[in-house]
Amino acid sequence: MSRRLIDLSVPVLDGPSEATPVEISVIDHKAAPAALGLTPADFPEGEAITNETITLTTHTGTHMDAPLHYGELSGGKAAAAIDGVPLEWCLAPGVRLDLRHVPPGAGIAAADVEDALAKIPHELRAGDIALIWTGADRLWGTEAYRTEHPGMTRESTAYLVERGVKVVGIDAWGFDRPFASMLGDYREHGDNAVLWPAHLYGRERPYCQLEKLANLDALPAATGFTVACFPVRLAGLGAGWTRVVAIVEEPGPEGG
Repeated sequence: MSRRLIDLSVPVLDGPSEATPVEISVIDHKAAPAALGLTPADFPEGEAITNETITLTTHTGTHMDAPLHYGELSGGKAAAAIDGVPLEWCLAPGVRLDLRHVPPGAGIAAADVEDALAKIPHELRAGDIALIWTGADRLWGTEAYRTEHPGMTRESTAYLVERGVKVVGIDAWGFDRPFASMLGDYREHGDNAVLWPAHLYGRERPYCQLEKLANLDALPAATGFTVACFPVRLAGLGAGWTRVVAIVEEPGPEGG
């Protein structure tokens, strides 16, 4: 068997697809000697080692939201921060659910998830990592990426988590419907249950979500791969940057 790795992450960079700026300050090879109190002549080839300072949010780029992001309590207990997420949750079989037919701004219903599972077919197992395939990552690099996507609902999130899923990912800017869609409904009806219902389900049962995935179309099938999604260990915080990778085992050149 051979192993193929598929990157399911977007890059961290400043651009129209991020709602908040990414500020980068670089000390390059030529400037580094002065920062160290030396001169270029003190280093081989006249170059020192580089350094960068980056200012960004924990929700920039592909990242994992921990239960603490949703509220102080989860399942009646103190909600786990990102450094408290069990490592076992972050390396598990993946299942890609094709929800590309759900239009931007709409909610993904539990029936949509159930139907996607039936079409594979696949029966969820405890620990599966569910990947919601909306196709929205095709808009990465544009402002439309932030608004032109569907989102999970409380019911669809509960459907997965109540069947043992601990990590749910989506290839869109956010996990719930776009902010403008939720805010429009709230202003029209005054019901605050429309505000981040999928996120806030995490107050009932602990789970993590991956946002801003990419390349789900590169997976060879809906199942049969492993997902690795270990977040950066940011002590006591609600989210952490995550390099998400699919691990696909394939037959070698001679089929063995």
